Amino acid sequence: MNIRTRFSPSPTGMIHLGNARAALFSALFAKKNEGVFILRIEDTDAVRSEERFVEALENDLQWLGVYWQEGPGKDGDYGPYWQSQRQPIYEKYYRILEEKKLIYPCFCTDQELNLARKIQLSRGQAPRYAGTCLRLSPDEVASRLAAGKKPAWRFAVPANTLIEFTDVVKGQQQFKSDDIGDFIVRRADGTAPFLFCNAIDDAEMKVSHVLRGEDHLANTPRQILLLNILGLKVPHYGHLSLIVGDDGAPLSKRHGSFSLHEMREQGFLPVAVMNYLARLGHACDAQALLDFDELANHFYLEKLSRSPAKFDKSQLMYWQKMAVQMLDVAALWHWLGESVASQVPLNLQSLFAETIKANIAFPHDALMWAKIFFHEKVEMGPEELKLLRDTGEQFFVEAEQAVDKYGIDLAPLLAEMKQTLGVSGKKLFMPLRVALTGKSYGPELAQIAGILGKEKMKHRFGRAVQYASGNE
Repeated sequence: MNIRTRFSPSPTGMIHLGNARAALFSALFAKKNEGVFILRIEDTDAVRSEERFVEALENDLQWLGVYWQEGPGKDGDYGPYWQSQRQPIYEKYYRILEEKKLIYPCFCTDQELNLARKIQLSRGQAPRYAGTCLRLSPDEVASRLAAGKKPAWRFAVPANTLIEFTDVVKGQQQFKSDDIGDFIVRRADGTAPFLFCNAIDDAEMKVSHVLRGEDHLANTPRQILLLNILGLKVPHYGHLSLIVGDDGAPLSKRHGSFSLHEMREQGFLPVAVMNYLARLGHACDAQALLDFDELANHFYLEKLSRSPAKFDKSQLMYWQKMAVQMLDVAALWHWLGESVASQVPLNLQSLFAETIKANIAFPHDALMWAKIFFHEKVEMGPEELKLLRDTGEQFFVEAEQAVDKYGIDLAPLLAEMKQTLGVSGKKLFMPLRVALTGKSYGPELAQIAGILGKEKMKHRFGRAVQYASGNE
C-alpha cells in the first residue's frame, strides 16, 4: 500500500497542540513508511478563513519540523490543495448524487433547526435532522424555489444500515444509520461543508490513512456512507485521544497558552515540543531526544493510546531543558538573541554560555543571569536578605579576605573558611552563593567565580557584610 497521510486545518486561527500533534503523527507515519504527507487548506468557510492564518500555520509547522511533500508550494498530482479552488470537483459529485436522487433540498431555517434540536434534547433524544424537507412534494419544492428561497442540500441517509469500520486507534466501530440524521452536503450558497469536501478530498488525493482527533469520530460513519455510495475508496481512520488538562477537561486557553506561535515566542525549542508531542498519547520506545527522522523510526500506530492524553507541563519542560543542553554554542547564542548578547562582554560569551546552560530553560532565564553577573548591584529578595543576616557579618569578612588571598581558586578558599569558621556543606556554600548572585540556586560556585573574577567577588562580599549588618 502507498501510504499517504494528510493534515487539513481550517485557517481560522492559530494552530494549537492538539492539531499540531495530529499533523506530527501523520507526518511521522508517512515518513516511517516512505509515504507522502499532504497539507490541505480547508478554507471553504469564506467568512472565517484568513490568509494570515494560512501563512502562520505554514510557518509554525515548518518551525516544528513538520514538512509536507504535497500542498501549498509543493504541487503534486492531486491539487489544488486549497478547498476554495476545488469547487468544480465537488460539483461533479453533487451531480452524481442528484442524478441518483440521494440528496434533496432543505429549506429549514436556523431557527427551526435550533428549535427542533432543543425539543429532541428535552425529550432525552440525540439531536438529528427529522427529515422535514425530505417529505416535501415536487410542487412544494418548486413553490419555495419560485419564492426565491435558496436551499441547502442534504444527503438522504439510508435506513436500517450498519456502518462498520476498524479504527486504527480505537479498534472495531459500529454505527446505526437510523441514529444519523440526514446531513448537509451543500450549503445554500453552493459551497461544500466539512463533512462533504473533507471526505471527497481524501478520496481524490488518494489518502490512505486519516489520523485526527476523536472529536471527529461521529463524522466518520457519515463520510463512509458518502464514499461508499459514490464508489470512492475509504481511507483507514484513526481517531486520536484528546489532550486534557489536570482537571480532565479538554486542553483549552484556561489551562494556558498552547498555540505553537505562543510557544515559539516564549522561547520553546521546536525539537523539545516535537519530542514531547511524539510521546503525548503515544508510547515511544526511545527515551533520548530525537530528531524527526529518528522519531519516525519509533512511531507505531499500535502504540497510540485510546485513553485521554494528559498534558504534563513538567514533561514538556524536561524536553525543553534537554534540548537546551544539546545546543552548541553558536545555536545557543542564536536562540538567546541580541537582548542577552548585548549584556555579555564578547570575551566572556563562551564562558557565560557554558556556565548558565544547565540552569536555563528560556532566553529570559539567561537574561536574568546576564544581569546578575554583569550589572554592579545584586538584587536581594527578603529570604536572601534574611539568610545573609542570619549568617552574620564575620562570615563575609572572612570570605572577602579569602578572596584577597586566593583569588578565584575556590578549593583553598573554601578550605580556609571551613577551618576558620567551623562551617561546612550548605551552611558554607549557600551564603556564598547568595552573596555573589542574590540567588539560592544556579551554577556551581567555581563557575560563578570564573565569571565574576576576583575584584567583583571581593566587592560583592563587601556588600554582603553591609547586608548582614543591616546597614544596606
